[in-house]
Amino acid sequence: MLPDVLLSVLACPTSKQPLIYFPRGEADTEESAGFLVCPASRLRYRIDRGVPVMLAEEAVAMTESEVAALVTRARELNLAVPTT
Repeated sequence: MLPDVLLSVLACPTSKQPLIYFPRGEADTEESAGFLVCPASRLRYRIDRGVPVMLAEEAVAMTESEVAALVTRARELNLAVPTT
């Protein structure tokens, strides 16, 4: 799990917008599956051994529908979803 203090300062390096943190992955099953997603830039950032990899060139680009599905899933899991 990423500490709240770290999450409060993290932003997408491309859009400078807030991120959605999936601490246990999209399925909400295990911490090793955690990731961050930026709805504004449609980029998904991995977390390696508890360290977010915030490099745009290593992020996974997502379609608008994939991001919309993740935002919906985040709301189902009661995760913090930034308003844009």
